[in-house]
Amino acid sequence: MKTATVRDLRNDFAKLEAWLGEGEEIRIERRGEPIAMLTPLKVAEGEKIKIPDFEARRRAIWGDRVFSEEEVKAMREEELGDRG
Repeated sequence: MKTATVRDLRNDFAKLEAWLGEGEEIRIERRGEPIAMLTPLKVAEGEKIKIPDFEARRRAIWGDRVFSEEEVKAMREEELGDRG
C-alpha cells in the first residue's frame, strides 16, 4: 500500500493515478493522520468502463448547428446580465 498526502492529491494527482492504474491502494494522510483510502476500481477482465458519448449528446441537443459570433455574444450577454 502506498501513502500520499492531501497536497499530493492536489499537486501531483498524475502520480497517484498511475499508482491506481497499477492496482495499488493509496492511504491519504493529513498531518500524518490517515483520513481516506483510494482503491482502484475492480473491472472484470475484458469488461471496459463505459465512457459517455459526449459528441452524440451534443448532436442530440444542438444537431449540426453552428453559432455565429454575434449569436454567441448575445447569448453570453443574456446569461451574464449586469455582471458582464
